[in-house]
Amino acid sequence: MKDHLTFNTQHSTQPSAMFRNYLTVAFRHFRRNKTFSFINVLGLAIGISASVVIFLIAGYELGFENFVKDKDRIYRVVLDAKFNGNEGHSASVPAPLNSAVPAEMTGIEMVVPMMQFQGDASAKVTITGPSGKEQVYKKQDHVIFTNNEYFTLLGHEWLAGSRQAALNDPFKVVLAQSRAALYFPGLKADDIIGRQISYNNITVTVSGIVKDLEQQTAFTSQEFISYPTIAKTNLQNQFMMNTWTDWMAYSQLYVKLSKGNSPEKTETELNTLFRKYHKDADKDGANYIRLHLQPLEDIHFNGQYAGFGLRIANKKTLYGLFAIAAFLLLLGCINFINLTTAQASARAKEIGIRKTMGGSKKNLVSQFLSETFIISLFATLLSITLVPLLLRVFADFIPAGLSFDLRRQPEMILFLAGITVLVTFLSGFYPALVLSGYRPALVLKNQVFTGNASSRSAWVRKTLTVGQFVIAQFFIIATVMVSRQINYSLQADLGFNKESVIYFDTPRDSVEAHGKQLLYSIKSLPGVEAASTGFLAPADAGVAFTNLSYHNGKEELKPTTQIRWGDTAFLQVYGITLLAGRNVLPSDTIREFLVNEKFAQELGFQQAEDILNKPLLWNGKLVPVVGVMKDFHDQSMKSAISPLVFAGSKGATFHIKLTPQSTQWKTTLAGIGDAFKKLYPGEEFNYRFIDDTVAGFYKTEQHTASLLRWATGLSVIISCLGLFGLVIYTTNTRKKEIGIRKILGATVANIFGIISRDFMQLVLAAFLIAVPVAWWATHEWLQGFAYRTDMSWWIFAGCGLFMLMLALITLSLQTIKAAMENPVKNLRTE
Repeated sequence: MKDHLTFNTQHSTQPSAMFRNYLTVAFRHFRRNKTFSFINVLGLAIGISASVVIFLIAGYELGFENFVKDKDRIYRVVLDAKFNGNEGHSASVPAPLNSAVPAEMTGIEMVVPMMQFQGDASAKVTITGPSGKEQVYKKQDHVIFTNNEYFTLLGHEWLAGSRQAALNDPFKVVLAQSRAALYFPGLKADDIIGRQISYNNITVTVSGIVKDLEQQTAFTSQEFISYPTIAKTNLQNQFMMNTWTDWMAYSQLYVKLSKGNSPEKTETELNTLFRKYHKDADKDGANYIRLHLQPLEDIHFNGQYAGFGLRIANKKTLYGLFAIAAFLLLLGCINFINLTTAQASARAKEIGIRKTMGGSKKNLVSQFLSETFIISLFATLLSITLVPLLLRVFADFIPAGLSFDLRRQPEMILFLAGITVLVTFLSGFYPALVLSGYRPALVLKNQVFTGNASSRSAWVRKTLTVGQFVIAQFFIIATVMVSRQINYSLQADLGFNKESVIYFDTPRDSVEAHGKQLLYSIKSLPGVEAASTGFLAPADAGVAFTNLSYHNGKEELKPTTQIRWGDTAFLQVYGITLLAGRNVLPSDTIREFLVNEKFAQELGFQQAEDILNKPLLWNGKLVPVVGVMKDFHDQSMKSAISPLVFAGSKGATFHIKLTPQSTQWKTTLAGIGDAFKKLYPGEEFNYRFIDDTVAGFYKTEQHTASLLRWATGLSVIISCLGLFGLVIYTTNTRKKEIGIRKILGATVANIFGIISRDFMQLVLAAFLIAVPVAWWATHEWLQGFAYRTDMSWWIFAGCGLFMLMLALITLSLQTIKAAMENPVKNLRTE
């Protein structure tokens, strides 16, 4: 055994010499145990690289608005409402609130209105050059109306113009540096001041240039038109600047509270002001509209108040990423602990002789922690090469522009150093204590691995192995259940046809002029089965509620109702079934209603035909019900089917049913685009398939499924690596036993069963522990769906069988090889 011992009885008092000695011993140990060292490094590297990616993502998402001064005093005014007991939330507020707050309230340091230009997507920008030639940008986004305090609120750096007065007067605009360079290439910031820009029919003068915000922020606007411009144009009516009972989706308001003022007090005063101008704002507990102050730091994470063009990060997804990183790191550490403690017998004599020659427990702990540190360092270096790969793997969770570059991210170097130290202690501390605790007298008598010490060490390894497979099994079950629910949602009968149907929008102001002509052109194309104009598709990410009521002779009933409208071909395009009555007649205005089964039931009609010809009060007039549609899903499977009415009326959205399984789709779509361009030469033709829209309902869930699939794959790889390492160690230590059994007549299958039995019991125990935990977690997740798949017992059984098969394959790679070796050779080496 001398060639297996590496020790130095000379204990230098110089720390550098001692450290060199530790490194020398460590590298010799790694060379002798290449397989185990590789398994340890790879397992830890996977965990560390996953942690690096999560750190990058979390750092980016949590960094939103961190650059804003006094951000704890900045709030967005948002709106919470209930209509007939149904909750609603909006990031937008009535436009006149922007002027009323600074005029009638105190305790507010800044009031910053933000009105997106026509929904932040339709500003036609025209620049007239010195020669009189016009440069046109058809659709420019990130254009808002605001005031000077906007720039003070966010701390913009000014390149030209007056911070205090740039937006005081109407028909002024401030440009971000990048947008100024686009419109006026080659000109200095000071030379751009005074130039004119036209937004649709509004001509304004450039009064300032500011630097782009380079930090993570929800404030992405790049062109800032003076707020007083609204009052001097037709936007006064379009933005409903004097309407308190309604609001546009692109009207937002930010406030910065004075020092010492509380958000609770300001919120109370806001609602008092709101009720002053909107008498029915707080009608009763089931019908109200209330204003709420949303903290600036909450905007990036709160999907209830998602505004135009605002990317919302999901905190639950972030927490899931944190959990996955922790689990993967833990799995790598467990591998290290298991393999190190399992190999303890190989180093027992080295430890005994070191202690006999005067080595202290402290020195031995330092030695083993140094070895662990080197393993961790190698794993960290390997993880740096794996990070770009994982960034592609987690592409669905990674914001655009996020990258990994140690030269430009010094915080990542500190993170890597910290995680290397953390992994060193997590992985190495327990094995170091175990190994350094051996008693020299017992070691040299070969009695250290008898009795309680051996049993205790084996029990720890078994517990850790079970823990590994509990995590892996949990991920497998969760992945299967999430994927099953997504498939169920996508494949379920929605009550309407979603295959081979496209839809696209046309300019609303041209429905009268071109709508009928475009519809006729499209219907005449080969490959078009049916075509209709209308509003939203049967199921849509947005909602459109309408107020209507029915008096049954005793009381007035007002169900919370969604509305769809279209021409007489709408039902044909989507294959919506009529259960009673007839379709609506052709009309340019709403004169008749179809209702769904849910609506009829809400009004107390048990039979569909009973509601026919009943009058509904809508917009002050009575509109008869002429037909009843079979229920269809108007939103995702997360929501129950809503009461819904369909009205016959024209609209700006075209719905086209293509011939199923046609080879002409490319030609047909090109023809539709040509017909569109002929009538709207300045507009872009953008269409979507309705099945893509439905799939988009489950974008978050699909991201979750993708995340779980990768987490499952990585956890299974790490767990099987650990199992493989333990099997190698077990077969190596039982070579003599295997040889004797073969000489006595044992077959390869007998030996495989004997060695594998203990490991399979551990995997089975992990399955029994993981099942109730996974059942509870997936059951809670499924509660978010109104319509959900079954949690069948065979799914859990199948997942358990899959894990058992993987474990058997892993075991067989080494066990069968050991069982087939020549027993005489093994007995000779012993």
